[in-house]
Amino acid sequence: MNIYQQFYALTKPRVVQLIVFCALIGMVLAVPGLPSWADIKLAAIASLGIWLVAGAAAAFNCIVEKGIDAKMRRTAWRPTAIGQLSDTQTLIFSAVLCGLGSVLLYVWVNPLTMWLTFATFIGYAVIYTVILKPLTPQNIVIGGASGAMPPVLGWAAMTNAVGPEALILFLIIFLWTPPHFWALALYRVEEYRKSGLPMLPVTHGNEFTRLQVLLYTFILLPACLMPFIYGMSSWIYLVAAVALNLGFIGYAFALWRNYSDALARKTFRFSLIHLSVLFAALLVDHYLL
Repeated sequence: MNIYQQFYALTKPRVVQLIVFCALIGMVLAVPGLPSWADIKLAAIASLGIWLVAGAAAAFNCIVEKGIDAKMRRTAWRPTAIGQLSDTQTLIFSAVLCGLGSVLLYVWVNPLTMWLTFATFIGYAVIYTVILKPLTPQNIVIGGASGAMPPVLGWAAMTNAVGPEALILFLIIFLWTPPHFWALALYRVEEYRKSGLPMLPVTHGNEFTRLQVLLYTFILLPACLMPFIYGMSSWIYLVAAVALNLGFIGYAFALWRNYSDALARKTFRFSLIHLSVLFAALLVDHYLL
């Protein structure tokens, strides 16, 4: 990789794309009917600002976890893990991205969105990465609050407020996060054990973790029905939500009954499909009905 690709890799592009997508869903749902040109411009600026701050948090995470990344196959290639970029270079890059994104949000969006986005940066980069992740097997549950913030940021960007609809979207992602990450941790358990991180499969074993994945998918189902119950969506979203959650429960139940690394990997991949299609269904529902 050349130097530009190395810095770009620090932002964890695929993760940040999902963050911005979820924020964009919050923006779209916050605007009744078709957006005006002013709404589109505001959403574009807000998306860029959120992308910059999220990328800054990802880069900071690469500094803190470079030793852990080097021990794990899926992260050992990162520029900080292999020494292509120094801590100083990465820290400056992170600070510049965070500063640019914060200014963009404060000046051209609204101060509420900027402060909420900055708080999310602190929650992920400091509270989760530095404190919770190496301290407790419940790290992903508590730290999931930061990962669940994007729709709230998007909603705040368009309305300068945090409505109950945004909090429903927050709850969905918050409850989706543990079974999503624990499915990954199940088939990466030896890497997590080697890294020294107290992930649930390492501290409590495979069987207990599989049970937690299943229980969380049960809890996630009613949360995913709340947009319909609250009146945010109609039957298009309802059908998609029921189908997706039954699919997630089906994978989790099969994983609980008869474990294999291949099935854990499929469950993890389905969880990504679950969230993406669920939010896409909200988007389609919003414009069709």
